[in-house]
Amino acid sequence: MSIYVSGSIAYDRIMNFPGKFADHILPEKIHILNVCFLIDRLEEKRGGTAGNIAYSLALLGETPHILCCVGKDFDRYAEELDKLGLPQDGIRRLDDQFTAGAYITTDQSDNQITGFNPAAMRFPCEYPFPALDAKADIAIVSPGNVDDMVGLPRMFRERGVRYIFDPGQQIPALSGDQLYEAICGAHMLVTNDYELEMIMKATGRTKAELLEHTGWIITTMSEHGSRIDNGSPVLVPAVKADRVLDPTGAGDAYRAGLIKGLVDGKDVTEAARMGATCASFCVEHYGTQEHAFTPEQFAARHTAAFGN
Repeated sequence: MSIYVSGSIAYDRIMNFPGKFADHILPEKIHILNVCFLIDRLEEKRGGTAGNIAYSLALLGETPHILCCVGKDFDRYAEELDKLGLPQDGIRRLDDQFTAGAYITTDQSDNQITGFNPAAMRFPCEYPFPALDAKADIAIVSPGNVDDMVGLPRMFRERGVRYIFDPGQQIPALSGDQLYEAICGAHMLVTNDYELEMIMKATGRTKAELLEHTGWIITTMSEHGSRIDNGSPVLVPAVKADRVLDPTGAGDAYRAGLIKGLVDGKDVTEAARMGATCASFCVEHYGTQEHAFTPEQFAARHTAAFGN
């Protein structure tokens, strides 16, 4: 059994704004927006959707294949992947590019403004999938190279591999037809509530219409938990963290826990609960790959939240 995680690897420059964006944006002047936010903290962390999901999967005992492109400054990131025991056969290195970079500013209300330089991510991973097992493998297509986000769902669908489609921040880069094609045949569509609205608008289809072509729709709603749609909706509450320092990366940690539950044979509700537990550890730290837990710590928090 293999897990394939397509998406981005990036260096995150994470910044805190000690105020609220809303206090500095005039709605009546939004057409001539020109604002500057004075930050009080800046740190560089390892990030990217594929890197974040793979990191939490490693904490959960899995060794997923990361599928993406990186640049000439990837070595220090690669060292950390080696420490985690993660394979790098799906990571394509380009010596004439930089690794992608995200510039994330979070305000006191946990709202975020992000600038993203794709750099090496402009190029597809070109992974040959030498040992794809349609009956056992699972994949997630998360925000990354657009060609991969279009081509990989098509390939997984044709070869009968379960895949999760998670277009996230790349929704504006995909046409409505491309989004709809990737959703059709997906095991799951996983987004946050705002992204789901964007998808429905871009595709011109309601949630009910999308559910006719995908097995499940899971919608994360920050501190309000997540919602599972497949027939009657199921609400999964957020798991209480010991402290909340930074929401960045919580969605990726949720997806890792969800995937771990699925590969362990859990039903979708229980897998989503595992996602909620995993996300709770991430928000306790400043950065998307700074959290850690033992199996015992994970089980204790999960049991305290859900009783099983």
